[in-house]
Amino acid sequence: MPVSLPKSLIRFGMALLGIVSAAALVAPAAGFAEGFQTAAPRAILVDAGTHTVLLEKGADEYVTPASTVKIMTAEVVFHEIAEGRLKLDDEFTVSEHAWRSGGAPAGGSAMFLLVNSKVRVEDLIRGLVVDSGNDAAITLAEGVAGSEEAFVGRMNKRASELGLTKSVFGNPWGQAAPDQKVTPREMVQLSAHVIKTYPDLYRYFGEKEFTWNKIRQQNRNPLLTMSIGADGLKTGNIDDSGYGMVGSAVQDDRRLIVAVYGLRTAKDRAEEARKLLQWGFRNFEEKPLFKAGEPIGSAQVYGGASGSVPLTSPTDVKVLLQRGGGSEKLTGKIVYEGPLIAPVEAGTKVARLEVRRGSTVVLEQPLEAAETIEKGSLPSRAFDAAYEYAAGAIHNKLSKKQ
Repeated sequence: MPVSLPKSLIRFGMALLGIVSAAALVAPAAGFAEGFQTAAPRAILVDAGTHTVLLEKGADEYVTPASTVKIMTAEVVFHEIAEGRLKLDDEFTVSEHAWRSGGAPAGGSAMFLLVNSKVRVEDLIRGLVVDSGNDAAITLAEGVAGSEEAFVGRMNKRASELGLTKSVFGNPWGQAAPDQKVTPREMVQLSAHVIKTYPDLYRYFGEKEFTWNKIRQQNRNPLLTMSIGADGLKTGNIDDSGYGMVGSAVQDDRRLIVAVYGLRTAKDRAEEARKLLQWGFRNFEEKPLFKAGEPIGSAQVYGGASGSVPLTSPTDVKVLLQRGGGSEKLTGKIVYEGPLIAPVEAGTKVARLEVRRGSTVVLEQPLEAAETIEKGSLPSRAFDAAYEYAAGAIHNKLSKKQ
């Protein structure tokens, strides 16, 4: 399915071709970080604005999330608030299970809730993301869904809805379990969604301290005290996971999100996350590829009044390139399940633009139909059907010869 080359792509040395493939939000970019090494066994650094992967190392390997799982717990709670089913002033009762398994008696990170006390949802959110309270996580889970088990079902349902195809959740507070596993890439994907979708609620992640039951606790995110523009997300550490975290920072209106897992100490975790963020901010610059609404290519249409439909992006398409890297060669293709079947409505997401640097994908951008293509006349549809039949017959014959 040949696609014409707009000038903006010719300038970046790109060639486009429509093919059939499965979509992904944050695409692999192994080896993209020339001249930079991280001690983290598994890590990924992503520019949130362009979705460009700046560095990755074992980003699709499974890790034990520990308390970083509370980002998913927060997402489910935030979603309930956004949908109007939950309010910040609602109160949940602290069960004996939440107190005994996640509170002071358990000896882990806790908000120090009192059994049978009633606590506002807003305070529980602070206890979850600032104090990393296991008791807060369990109390929110039971209050929202009736039980931990039912809440875990909601976590996995939401994960599926958000396109987290690999990660599986087994509890809302980070306890080690065979059915609790995530990938660094998908934790960054989840975090980008939380930051973008719930800005008024995401701010709780950036609060530097919280006092409850006369106990003042500092936020466990070490990036918040480093003057690098950090504003939130979570750390985690249990014996099965080592030290890990997902963090985000903003400098000059550019947001980066980093995930590191498997470090040996809390100091190593903080240092590697800081170095990755600083390296990303200092060594990359934004390059425009297409403006919003600018034709990028076209997709074939089956049975339509027109045989193709122009494809555009609803937002500007940009990519980050390393400063001083010379003329980096980018290639690209338009990926869609084709041909599309008429009618095709304008604004429908029907394809994606996939941009590569060398052999690695650094950016994927959804593309939508720029105009409506109605069904074609009966003769034109009959011609398309005959063409598809002939093409299929040739393909089958060639396949048998191989």
